[in-house]
Order: sequence, then C-alpha cells, then structure tokens
Amino acid sequence: MIIAIDGPAGSGKSTVAKTLSKKLNFTYLSSGKIYRAVAYHLLTNSIDTDDENKVEEQLTNIEINYDTEVHLNGTAVEDRLSTEEISNQTSKISKYKFVRSYVNKIINSISSNRDIIMDGRDIGTEVFPNADYKFYLTASAKIRAGRRHEELQNKGIDSDFNEIYQSIKRRDFNDSSRKLAPLKKAEDAFEIDSSNKSVEEVVEEMLKIINYN
Repeated sequence: MIIAIDGPAGSGKSTVAKTLSKKLNFTYLSSGKIYRAVAYHLLTNSIDTDDENKVEEQLTNIEINYDTEVHLNGTAVEDRLSTEEISNQTSKISKYKFVRSYVNKIINSISSNRDIIMDGRDIGTEVFPNADYKFYLTASAKIRAGRRHEELQNKGIDSDFNEIYQSIKRRDFNDSSRKLAPLKKAEDAFEIDSSNKSVEEVVEEMLKIINYN
C-alpha cells in the first residue's frame, strides 16, 4: 500500500507521516529530505545552483541511500538538512526536471515491494498518482512559520520568525507556481487543515479515512 501526504512547507507533513507510519508499521519516506541532501551536496561543494549544467554534472557524484534516515555518499546527513539556506536552495533545484527525475528514481527504488508512507509536494499528483490514499495537509503561513521557528530553536539553531515567515511565503509561491510538478492538491486527495489540530488529531483523522482498526 502507498499513502501520499502532500502540502506546503511547515504544514506538519513529516511529523504526521512518521507518526502514521509507526501506527501502521509502514516504511516512512520523505522526498523532501532527498532533495535537501542533493542541495546539501551542492552547497558543501560550492556549486552554483543557478548553473543547470553544473548541477546536472554533480548528480553523478551523489549517492543517496535511505533506511531510517538519509545517507549521502555513505554519511548520515539528516541533522544537517534543516537550515534556511538548505530550504531555499532545495526550492531552487527542485524546479529542474533532471533533479526531479533523479530523486524519483531513488524513491521508486526504495519503495519497491514495501508499504510506504511518503510526504512531499507532488507525491499524490506526480510521484505516486495511483497511491491508495492521498492527503493534502495545510495550515496558515503564520502557523507554519511559528512551528518552523520552534523546531529550529529546539535544535539549537538561531532563527528569526519574520525571516522564516517571509521564506515560507516565498517557498509557497515558488512551489505552487513552478511549471514542473507544482504543489497542488490531487483531485482525489483528502484535505486536512492542521492549523488548530495536534499531530495526534490529524493522525486519528487519517486513520478513520483509511479505516484502520
């Protein structure tokens, strides 16, 4: 079975997907972390992400594996992928068709013969259009910025709420307006607004839709 959870940055997709995967004993996979790992490689190797040719050339130097967390060229990097710089670069490179094709190949390889819960921007519309269940998780931009701010503070990362808020609004615009695989709700997806709901409440709502006992 495949369950797709899409939505804008900071809507709680990853936390909800992880919690749901534990309830169902499914493999959890975050497409966003794979994109972030690519962006991290490009930044640490001083690659200009505006230069499509250089970005495409670098993909041959990247090997990403995923068990319970992301490994980039044999090194666990998940704790390095949460900065705003990585977020902004991820939004830039995800508009490249060759990057999306590269990430989708990794996703298809990992998800083969497994029960999967995956979150991202275009899982239900592009990556797994035939997913058994599709959800679109959203929340107001200010709520999402507040969550992101708190998350970074808890990790000991300095951050500014207004800067995060403006970054989220920019990412919303970039993700929803790009020509290739834009962020949007799949026609057959269940929409859930998490603005005033806890993770547990969102998960319970999903479990009722899936009819899990």
